[in-house]
Amino acid sequence: MSKTDSLLPTHVAIIMDGNGRWARRQGKERMMGHAAGVESVRRVIKAAAARGVGYLTLYTFSKENWGRPVEEVDALMELFCTCVINETEELRRERTTIRIIGDRASLSLKVRQHLAQIEEQTTGGDRLTVLLAINYGARWEIAEAVRTIAGRIASGEVESVEVDEAMVGANLTTAGYPDPELLVRSGGEVRLSNFLLWQCAYTELYFTDVLWPDFGAEEFDKALEWYGRRQRKFGLVTE
Repeated sequence: MSKTDSLLPTHVAIIMDGNGRWARRQGKERMMGHAAGVESVRRVIKAAAARGVGYLTLYTFSKENWGRPVEEVDALMELFCTCVINETEELRRERTTIRIIGDRASLSLKVRQHLAQIEEQTTGGDRLTVLLAINYGARWEIAEAVRTIAGRIASGEVESVEVDEAMVGANLTTAGYPDPELLVRSGGEVRLSNFLLWQCAYTELYFTDVLWPDFGAEEFDKALEWYGRRQRKFGLVTE
């Protein structure tokens, strides 16, 4: 699929599911699955940039993931920091910008510093923008937007009658970025799991049984090809 293909999505979002199950099938600890998942992230970022996708959003750590065993959560946070150290230079060479969406306030100072570092050091990448959803939940995001708008109403800055979809969208963590046209979920589950609920109102949803550590450029292309066959009507009627 070429960069000039009119059916190529500008923005692809991915729920990267199946690391733990992959590790279990391999007879390994769950963290080995997460480490293997990092390799898939590398492959997909390269594939997205090569295909001409402009934006890629990856569901990296959800609000609900805090309920996992403490040892796994701590290891995941350390993995985030290690990836910043190991991946930043390659991302810069590939002209990839990294941006973080999610609740940073609940993350440790060390993690916040590393995330700020990769954002700063990849600023200006003009080939691909990757949004990492870390400590993210769509309901949290929408509630935060509502809280911000309510504060503006209380201060007299805006009137309640002025609140519309555009204002809500402008107060989401994804403000300034296009909504995803395609959402991919690996691992065989068929649900959104509190991910980009507002932004995915008319997103095409692609589900695959392939576990995330086995997901690569070939699977990414399959999703793009499936999207290219979709007829997007946005509630309208086509002849």
